[in-house]
Amino acid sequence: MRNTNEMIMPESEIVKAQQDFLSKVYAWMVGGLLITSLTAWYVFSSGFWMQIVSNTILFYGLIIGELAIVFVISAKVQSMTTFLAGSLFILYSALNGLTLSVILAVYTAESVQQVFLISAAMFAGLSVFGFVTKKDLSGLGRFMFMGLIGLLITMFINIFIGSSMLEFLFSVVGVIVFAGLTAYDTQKLKEMYMVQFEGGEIAAKASIIGALTLYLDFINLFLFLLRLFGDRR
Repeated sequence: MRNTNEMIMPESEIVKAQQDFLSKVYAWMVGGLLITSLTAWYVFSSGFWMQIVSNTILFYGLIIGELAIVFVISAKVQSMTTFLAGSLFILYSALNGLTLSVILAVYTAESVQQVFLISAAMFAGLSVFGFVTKKDLSGLGRFMFMGLIGLLITMFINIFIGSSMLEFLFSVVGVIVFAGLTAYDTQKLKEMYMVQFEGGEIAAKASIIGALTLYLDFINLFLFLLRLFGDRR
C-alpha cells in the first residue's frame, strides 16, 4: 500500500527518484566490483596469493575481517558518517579481492572472464526485472532466504561427506537462490526511493548499504556459476 506522500506525488517524480537512488546504488556497487577485480588480478599476478593460501591464519583472518565489516556496515550504517561507511565498503571490496585472487589459480583466466560476463548479463537482466515488475517479490525473497539457509547447512554437511553430486546440486541451487535474491533486492531498493527526499547524508548511506547488498548477490552468483562452468587449470 502506498503512503500519503507517495499518493500525492506525480508518477514521473516517483520514477525519477527511484532511478536517481538506484543510480547511486549501482555506482557504488560497480566501483566495489572494480576494486575487487583489480585487487584480485594484482594479487594473483604478484604471486602474493600463494602466501594467502599457505598461511591459514592470514586466510581465515581475511575472511573473518570481511564478515566483520559486512556486519558493522549492516548494523551500524545509520550511526556512521557517509565517509566511514564508504571507506568500509571500499576496504571490504579490496579484502574480498585478496581472497578471490585464489580463484585465478584454480580456474583459467579465460573461463573466469567468460563466467564474469555471463554473471553480469544475468545480474543485469534480473535487476531490470526486479525494477520493472509489478508483482510483489517479497514472497520470493522469503523463499530465497530459506534456500540460503539450506545452502549453508548443505555446505557444512558436505565438508564431512565430500559428495560430488551434492556439490553439483549445491552450485545449481546457489545460482537459483542468488538469482532470485537479485530480483528481490532490486525491488526492495526501488521502494526505498523516498530517502532521496530525506537529505543527502541519509540517501548516501542508504545507497552504500544497497550497493553492499547487490554486490554480495553478484559475487555469489558469479562464484556459483564459476563452480558449474569454470574450466580448472
